[in-house]
Amino acid sequence: MRIKLVKIFQWIGIFLIAALGLAVLALLALYYKTNEMIYKEYDIKVEPLKISMDAQSVERGRQIVTTRGGCTECHSPNLAGQVFDEGILVGRMVIPNLTPGKGGIGATFTDLDWVRAIRYGLNKDGTSLLGMPSEVFNGLSDADLAAVIAYLRSAPPVDTDHPKMRLGPMFRWFILSEPHALPASLINFSAPRPPDPVPGVTVEYGKYLAIACKICHMENYAGGTEPGQGLNLTPGGDLAKWSEEDFMKALRTGVTPSGKKLDPNLMPWQSMGKMSDDELKAIWLFLKSLPPIENKIQATATP
Repeated sequence: MRIKLVKIFQWIGIFLIAALGLAVLALLALYYKTNEMIYKEYDIKVEPLKISMDAQSVERGRQIVTTRGGCTECHSPNLAGQVFDEGILVGRMVIPNLTPGKGGIGATFTDLDWVRAIRYGLNKDGTSLLGMPSEVFNGLSDADLAAVIAYLRSAPPVDTDHPKMRLGPMFRWFILSEPHALPASLINFSAPRPPDPVPGVTVEYGKYLAIACKICHMENYAGGTEPGQGLNLTPGGDLAKWSEEDFMKALRTGVTPSGKKLDPNLMPWQSMGKMSDDELKAIWLFLKSLPPIENKIQATATP
């Protein structure tokens, strides 16, 4: 009996060692593959923009950054960045300080650096930024991007001492499975630039203004199925039952027609609600013009 027990424990030990070895090999493969993706360099020629620092341009940039740009949701209202430390398995995500203060990239960024980062999702060294939705901001016109850069250059300096980013195995698996984690891999660098939009209460202008909505509500605006992904904004979702007044009120107050309160951490209604009436009306026209897409998982979820 004793010999049998020894044999059993020996086999258990062999199994555990083999399992540990396979886990180590898988971890090494994960780190090798993700490092290959993270440190890939993109060789592109960045076209300069004419940046005007007049009051009108700076104010236009401020309006884009603080309303439809979604910049303050990630980089914080004062643009000083944030740190999310989720432990050794996930890692530490550091969202940079955009200001010219100590520790801020605004202190060293040139105009070309800003264009490279916002439009193409690239670091100074040509590697992809992490989690920056440049595949969406790539749709900004030259005039609007120039205004954004003018505002960022004029932002009040905030001093920070953020730690370095640290990527754990779970975050690296996310990079491997989610292309949007490395935006440069999704961008067509040779695509023609969009023309400067003509402001007005039109479907075309609404489409242009709504490009940032793709960050959460997906490319087709039908939303996603994972936690934290946006709801269906097409006529195939709940918005089919809303009126223009309902839409504008929801973004101004954070309360839907059914009385549900929007979570500002998931839906940035507090910033989007600062858009002008004409801008919101244009977005509404665009959303109503979309083909209805049914998101079956969301349709059966409890509100």
